[in-house]
Amino acid sequence: MEHIKIYGTKWCGDTKRALRIFDERSIPYDWIDIDKNPQGEKLVKETNHGNRRVPTIFFPDGSILVEPSNQALNEKLDALQHETD
Repeated sequence: MEHIKIYGTKWCGDTKRALRIFDERSIPYDWIDIDKNPQGEKLVKETNHGNRRVPTIFFPDGSILVEPSNQALNEKLDALQHETD
C-alpha cells in the first residue's frame, strides 16, 4: 500500500485516535503536523472549505476522510488492504 498522508495536530483527540488505529494495524503513513507546517495547514483549509478540520487523511486512491469515526476509518483501511492482497 502506498503511504497515506495524515494531516493533524498533536493536541487533537480525533487525530490521536486516528493515529492509534494506524499504529495498531501497522499501516505506514506520512504525518504532517499542521501547527508546524504552513503548507499542510493551507492544504487542510483548502480541502475543508477554509476550516482547520483534522485529521484530514489523504489515501493513495485519491479519496479523503475528514474526522472519520473509528468504524469509517477501519472500513476504509480494510478496503485498501483488500485491494493490495
